[in-house]
Amino acid sequence: MIGRRTISLEPREVPLGGVRGMSVLRTLPNRDLPTVGAWCFLDRFGPGPVRMRVEPHPHIGLQTVTWPLVGDMRHRDSVDSDVTLKRGQLNLMTAGNGISHSEYSLGEEPIPLDALQLWVVLPEPARHGAGGFEQHTSLPTVAIPASSGSDATATVVLGEFAGIRSPATAHTPIVGAEIALPAGSRVTLPLDEAWEHAIVLVEGDVSIDSRPVVRNEMLYLGDTRSEVSVSSAEGALLFVLGGEPFEEGLVMWWNFAGRTHDEIAQARTDWETPDAASARFGHVVTHGAERIPAPELPNVRLKARRRRI
Repeated sequence: MIGRRTISLEPREVPLGGVRGMSVLRTLPNRDLPTVGAWCFLDRFGPGPVRMRVEPHPHIGLQTVTWPLVGDMRHRDSVDSDVTLKRGQLNLMTAGNGISHSEYSLGEEPIPLDALQLWVVLPEPARHGAGGFEQHTSLPTVAIPASSGSDATATVVLGEFAGIRSPATAHTPIVGAEIALPAGSRVTLPLDEAWEHAIVLVEGDVSIDSRPVVRNEMLYLGDTRSEVSVSSAEGALLFVLGGEPFEEGLVMWWNFAGRTHDEIAQARTDWETPDAASARFGHVVTHGAERIPAPELPNVRLKARRRRI
């Protein structure tokens, strides 16, 4: 058991550089908190005019969750998916033992773009399975009654929240939900006491259990909570992350999630070896030879990340 916490986690700016020419705000993994439930990664790219060109690159051992806020994106992958993603829609890609994909903004000029990119670490045996892709263009919503002001609306992106379940495939007990809180409202969000949770302020202003939170800040709540009170003066957009604490040792490096250094090193070798890359990660539909090469591994063995809070 982790117990209740009220810990602020601030994002750090990470330049992606290259032809993408963009930076992201990264909140997870945090040096003190590698996961919230099975959520192991959270980036926000935008808002701003961006010409995004993320060329084909590989993943293992995780699911990518792409949740757009502003603008449209094109997703292509090695299981023959080629789709456009819009606000209110979910792209969910399951890497399993290996998959590759690309992400582009639409058109050749910079466009307004803002999105959350999240990863979910896969448990046994899903992390050894085949890759797959799902796009969900309609997700369930539920009204959260207000004790003052207007009711909030929760969109259940992944897992289960307030008795409503997303149609997207989840491999662990988990929740990912967007909460739209009207101006002048106070609501109580229901939580599963057995799960740990965190709340990110995406836009607007919010107080969580009377504690003000700033934009892009994540407030980690720990577990043993059955509810949490949120209120907003001007209106807010929140994202709730949570789930059953992930107890397995997790080794993360670049785009890979594994359990040991050797697993990660083998995935890198496979991506950098043409025949092995083709066999394991496939070829991203409609792309040519363009790809993102893997960086060099550090000169030390990678170790599992452990929570410190």
